[in-house]
Amino acid sequence: MESYKIENLSFTYPNSEKKALCDISLAVERGEFICLCGKSGCGKTTLLRLLKTTLSPFGKADGKVYFNGMELGAVPDIEQASKIGFVMQDVENQIVTDKVWHELAFGLESLGVPTNEIRTRVSEMAEFFGITDWFYKKVSDLSGGEKQLLNLASVMVMNPDVLILDEPTSQLDPISASEFLRTVEKINRELATTVILSEHRLEEAFVMADRVVVMDNGEIIADDTPKNVGKILKKNNHDMVSALPTPLRVADVLTVREGRIWLEEFSKTNTVDEGRIFRVRETNSCKPCIEAKDVWFRYEKNKPDVIKGLSLKINKGEIYAILGGNGTGKTTALSLIGGINRPYGGKVKVSGKVGMLPQNPQLLFTEKTVLDDLRQMKADDGVLSQMIEVCELKNVLNQHPYDLSGGEAQRAALAKVLLTQPEILLLDEPTKGLDAHFKDKLADVLRELTKNGVTVVMVSHDVEFCAKYSDHCSMFFDGSITATATPRELFKNNTFYTTSANRMAKTVIPDAILAEDIILACGGGE
Repeated sequence: MESYKIENLSFTYPNSEKKALCDISLAVERGEFICLCGKSGCGKTTLLRLLKTTLSPFGKADGKVYFNGMELGAVPDIEQASKIGFVMQDVENQIVTDKVWHELAFGLESLGVPTNEIRTRVSEMAEFFGITDWFYKKVSDLSGGEKQLLNLASVMVMNPDVLILDEPTSQLDPISASEFLRTVEKINRELATTVILSEHRLEEAFVMADRVVVMDNGEIIADDTPKNVGKILKKNNHDMVSALPTPLRVADVLTVREGRIWLEEFSKTNTVDEGRIFRVRETNSCKPCIEAKDVWFRYEKNKPDVIKGLSLKINKGEIYAILGGNGTGKTTALSLIGGINRPYGGKVKVSGKVGMLPQNPQLLFTEKTVLDDLRQMKADDGVLSQMIEVCELKNVLNQHPYDLSGGEAQRAALAKVLLTQPEILLLDEPTKGLDAHFKDKLADVLRELTKNGVTVVMVSHDVEFCAKYSDHCSMFFDGSITATATPRELFKNNTFYTTSANRMAKTVIPDAILAEDIILACGGGE
């Protein structure tokens, strides 16, 4: 039996002439693991929200959605609440209580489940998810990865038939994201729960899925096994090819292990020239525009230090990336550079006008349409038009900023910040919600800015993006920097905090950190 059957579903947002969804038809069998992917703004989030009545966006919908054989609109809200689990990309927005144990029990309490049954189900779920050690903790004391795992556990305690996840790892560091996705896979394999997962980070999600559904411009353009979808995208030279897992891009295999075996076999009979690997450019400027020396910071007098003896130097006109786990102090460090917070010890020197893109782009929106928000920056019409084109906002100008997808909101917020013409651009998770196509376009924008002397400092969990485009990367741990180097030098020496390409090629091409590196070394085109 099908968990979901979608027939000729179309959807249009208010004040928009373009359909967000165009005649979508899709069947999801019980127990399937579906990976939904596509460029930002392609309709993924809209489609997922239409699968649960209480989350459906405001606008005009046509077509039908069936859940467990019944038209969705006829399924009572209380049944949808228990049978359709939904985990969102914003880690904080789904949490409603102050303690871990209460968060786990809250949904069951809302449904009126007897206390004894609540205690049984909560304890069982805490064991399944391995969260008994922090069962009595305050939610505010958890890391980002722990909070998202709690969100997942709070949904699963309801025993849903279907688990829907909308880019759930977008705010997680690579290790936390990997652990989270493995837990989702465990739920699917061991509990037979149907999983529909929307993701931009496809290195692991792609491999876990039974089927991959690719969307573009509100339509489904591919629906097949992961390997076949890879072949379809490559045959059509689609923009999504650059988002495929590295082993699939390089060798038509799915996993790092298979990729390494393929490369080792290839190297036995073919020349592998590591000298062809593209070297990341070095900036011409050695003039620092940001300096921090022995900086200490805590949010409250009696709270622990968040920043501990931080020292760094960032040169004018470079792209500088700060990576590290959730809760290590990266965002706080960015706030000190931006002058939002001030250290109680040490000094921060910044030379130039600062613009900052926060982790939550919606914090920047104050108007009813994207266009009104951009006009608020009082740029001349030519500059405004150029920014709309660069950030690909033409089709969403009349939409309310809160109706945008995660990637669209990120692009709109970036445009607003860039219209201030900063000399120093601070970016907190700038690739969150962005597809591979716009990541490349963002990189072009950042490179053009650095050519004109703008300095870019970004905090990011996107190892692949930092490896490909930054000039220097720093690893952040426990409130300070533990290492700074060029991306190649940093990532080739790491085991877990590195790229899929490096893990795949380490035994044959140790310096490779990008899929493009492996392709070049194996004789592929420039």
